[in-house]
Amino acid sequence: MSTEPIKMPSATKEKDSTILKIAVEMLNAPDKVPQLIEFDQSQPLSSIIQLLCKTWGLPDPENYALQFSETNNQNYITEKNRNEIKNGLVLRLEQSPAKTVQDILAKINSGTEIEQTIALTKLATLSSDLTFAVEFINKKGLSLIISTIENGRFKGNSLKFALVTFVELMDHGIISWDILENPFINRVASYINNQTTAQDPKVIQASLSILENIVVNSSGKKSHVEKEITIPSLVSHLQNPYQDSIIQQNAIALINAIFSKADNSKKKAIAATLASKQVRNVIFENLIAVGELSSKNQSKDALGTELAHQLYVLQTLMLDLLEPKLRQRADYHEQESHEKIKELRKIAFEGDSNFNMEVTIRRQPGSLSKDPKKLGFKCEIDPIKDFNEVPPGVLALDCMVYFARNYTEEYTKIVLENSCRADEHECPFGKTSVELVKLLSDILHIGEPASEQGQTYHPLFFTHDHPFEELFCICIVLLNKTWKEMKATTEDFVKVSSVVKEQISRALSASPKSFDKFRQKINHLTYPEIRQIWQQERTNREVWESHAKPIVELQDKITPEIVELIERQRLGVLVGGTRFKKYAQRPQRTKDKFWFVRLSPNHKVLHYGDCDEKSTPSLEELSNKLTVSDIKCVVVGKDCPHMKELKGRKITPHLAFSLILKSSEVTSLDFVAPDEQIFDYWTDGINALLKEKMTSKSFKSDLETLLSMDIKVRLLDAEGIDIPQDPPQIPEEPDDYNFVYENN
Repeated sequence: MSTEPIKMPSATKEKDSTILKIAVEMLNAPDKVPQLIEFDQSQPLSSIIQLLCKTWGLPDPENYALQFSETNNQNYITEKNRNEIKNGLVLRLEQSPAKTVQDILAKINSGTEIEQTIALTKLATLSSDLTFAVEFINKKGLSLIISTIENGRFKGNSLKFALVTFVELMDHGIISWDILENPFINRVASYINNQTTAQDPKVIQASLSILENIVVNSSGKKSHVEKEITIPSLVSHLQNPYQDSIIQQNAIALINAIFSKADNSKKKAIAATLASKQVRNVIFENLIAVGELSSKNQSKDALGTELAHQLYVLQTLMLDLLEPKLRQRADYHEQESHEKIKELRKIAFEGDSNFNMEVTIRRQPGSLSKDPKKLGFKCEIDPIKDFNEVPPGVLALDCMVYFARNYTEEYTKIVLENSCRADEHECPFGKTSVELVKLLSDILHIGEPASEQGQTYHPLFFTHDHPFEELFCICIVLLNKTWKEMKATTEDFVKVSSVVKEQISRALSASPKSFDKFRQKINHLTYPEIRQIWQQERTNREVWESHAKPIVELQDKITPEIVELIERQRLGVLVGGTRFKKYAQRPQRTKDKFWFVRLSPNHKVLHYGDCDEKSTPSLEELSNKLTVSDIKCVVVGKDCPHMKELKGRKITPHLAFSLILKSSEVTSLDFVAPDEQIFDYWTDGINALLKEKMTSKSFKSDLETLLSMDIKVRLLDAEGIDIPQDPPQIPEEPDDYNFVYENN
């Protein structure tokens, strides 16, 4: 390597930060000794390339371009991204995009099979670079790839790299998905449907991804995809012999895309297929159970964030099929609803058990008119009116009938027990069922669109063909059990509901793998245990909510110490670093692409760069740097530049934040946090670095908790002493102090 740096001619003689010391090499050219140069950011790239070519004796400098040489960044350097060049980098001098495209197209069109494969291999790598992609598309390269795939000319590795290239090129969002014709879709679909011949996993991955994008992004081709691809064929790819998680997540993503775009009748047909025992077993055994086993030996995220997201979306789509009934009022003139209410009465009071027979024998004439009251309906004269409230509408009636038919013994026991209680202690089955369905729909967010960040799915929902109804059956028994534990009256209905909501939410948060495990978990969460949890929370609030002046003064005194402690914790999180999801400049997210950001230990520089889903890069592995002094401020939500540009995207705005920079070249660094906690920690940390106030919800919550704990510790010696709301008033001074002498 040449040790004497080559100096670039400078337009100005001022020595400033625009001069960088870097190395430049040429691969596959052993006779070209790498050069150490002083790279002047104020000079045009063409001038720098011309001087490099002159030193190496290369003709036609316009046929060359500079490239980054990092493992995760080999993009061409342009005037737009040249600011990413840092001191000490090693760059490459390569053929320009135009020259490379020309050579690749020539080999694809007229080269030998080996030359064609080599060209496609290189093309698949370069296509992720926007600069190259634009050049390739402008030279009709994309049209060539489409037509060659369509006519089946590519085989083996050539086909694999051609499909990967197509996905990468379309991923830039330059070309509309509407350009694709039916023969191309047929050809791609054949790679998915043809399971008799072994296919390269990359071919299946790319084919699934292509069809998903067609369904989501094209305006009129989704119906043709639905004709060519069946749900069972996609389900079969979930149990692929490679156990390839990318194939699995792409298959689920395509199922979700077809499901979400289908009309109501097709949605019901798809849901029926997915709810079948055979399909449910495939999903559970190949995705959920495998993820559970892996998580015991590896990390908590063994299932993969993208696959977890797709399962969450699938669960949301399945549950959303309940929304029409959730919003539908019971029709008085509809015979079906009346028949269901009659069936509820008949099962409860005219069953075959000895107990029911005894009750039936003892019934007095005219007692049938009292059945609606014993069933717990609010409107005893016309029970159908109980289902006019939406939500839950007729879904509540359907759940009640399902419970009565499938859990007859428990249903009869609940109804008859309550009909024998005093009116004030009665737990009305009808009223509680209506409220419970409303509560469950709220907990499960039925009718709400799937969140772009959502990953919370419930494994037990993939173990039954009627998961919501099964959940209702367990929870209605729980509600009656909790009612008895609380010795509740009809006036305590809201209190009982709040306890039941806490029990259900906590049990679901444990991610039980079956309804039996959910039942076990929820039975352990008794009212006394929930009461103990709430009592602890209430105790924590008591000190905070106290308005006694001495406590307020104590809070004011110790608050700065607590704020400093929280600042140190937030900065510690930034030093540890966080993995963020990358988003492309198009109305959908970029799958399986992440970047990692962490703060240097001296709190002066932010290091960032690309990473994969599970790695945690060190500072040295993160090639990009941003000094804290270059940050102007932090903005959040809809004020972020990337939120203003991405109208119609499902990204949750409240998780977005941007660092506004003082630089004129790069105006902002944009983030979308994976969850609210990470959002709060990072915005707090950046504000702390900028000497601004921390304002997040987590900061307020942490400040409240730590203040409460600190004050309780300081007041241990004053336990049992009533602290007055205001300090005692100091009496006025006397006119004189003669009484001192008189008393002595």
